[in-house]
Amino acid sequence: MHTAARTLVGVFFAFLLVSPSLAQHKDAAGCTDHPLLTRLPDYWIESCVQKQFDAYKFTVAQGKTNQVEGQFWNIRYQPPSGLATKPSTLQVLRNVENAVKQIGGSVVATDSSKETFKLVKDDQELWIEAWADYTGKYILTIVQKGAMAQQILANADAFAAGIRATGHIALEGIYFDTGKADLKPESQPAIEEVTKLLKSDASLKLFVVGHTDNVGTLDVNVKLSQDRAQAVVRALVAASIDAARLRAYGAGPYAPVASNDNDTGRAKNRRVELVKQ
Repeated sequence: MHTAARTLVGVFFAFLLVSPSLAQHKDAAGCTDHPLLTRLPDYWIESCVQKQFDAYKFTVAQGKTNQVEGQFWNIRYQPPSGLATKPSTLQVLRNVENAVKQIGGSVVATDSSKETFKLVKDDQELWIEAWADYTGKYILTIVQKGAMAQQILANADAFAAGIRATGHIALEGIYFDTGKADLKPESQPAIEEVTKLLKSDASLKLFVVGHTDNVGTLDVNVKLSQDRAQAVVRALVAASIDAARLRAYGAGPYAPVASNDNDTGRAKNRRVELVKQ
């Protein structure tokens, strides 16, 4: 979670008085609240799931969903035993809604048993689903949108084979922040493999081609793709590759490899490719 995001505090509005006689339950082992939101008074966590990377389909309209990928949480809350009057489904949903709105979020979709929220803060995009039922139980599903940290990287031999076969290959393991062209430190292993490729074949010259999705204006996307391609070239030149063997080119959204109508396709279209000159 981004440092700024961790400082956010979601405060639920108290709506019931809890008697000291209510039975206290321990949270399931290893489970805690999400850093963004507290829980209803005296509630306990029945179970939880947290993953570094997963996908979830959030409802955005009747019959329509949006799959969001990134860091994933699913937290299931139960009311305390002995509670005389359990909160209604609407009470629970309104508590979550008010808390999310208080920290700058907005409602995307709502029905009788669940609501979808979206929050954008400090370059972090979070999607939240709250589900509740008549028993007082409720579930929070949260995804902090982000790209998966690629752990299986093609090596120099694989790059060479791909270029021989098709004349070009997507360069996996290259990372930029949204809307920016500064290479992130975790891109270094991929840069090192391309460096090995070029040093193993002194005759090889490459176009380094940046691609974007179609979100935003055409001019901005073309410039961003050019700047990202140039950033890769600079990194290779800094690794002692002759600049005359490399040429940066920004294709913007002109050569998609998947549909830009969904997040999965747009993620595939945001890429850098190596093309043999």
